Amino acid sequence: MTSKPTVLDLEKYIDQEVSVKFQGGREVRGILKGFDPLVNVVLDECVETLRDPNDAYRLTDKTRRLGLVVCRGLQVSLVCPNEGLQEIENPFGQQPQI
Repeated sequence: MTSKPTVLDLEKYIDQEVSVKFQGGREVRGILKGFDPLVNVVLDECVETLRDPNDAYRLTDKTRRLGLVVCRGLQVSLVCPNEGLQEIENPFGQQPQI
């Protein structure tokens, strides 16, 4: 019996640092240790970036260490590798007024 290909192949990111964003806005980063076809993810040395208590859409510089974490696949919105990640300016932000 052959296994079906998964929608998201994270095999090449095992033992590399990845960022995971969840529904509801939480964001963590850690070393990817495992995953399954439902995108349940296991992260080691996990660190959560905390949000501003007054603005849920703004990240702060504060973090908290979580250690070894199992992330439930239904809540995962995004998984991306940290290596090669580059932040760019938002082309839609602060348009000049006409």
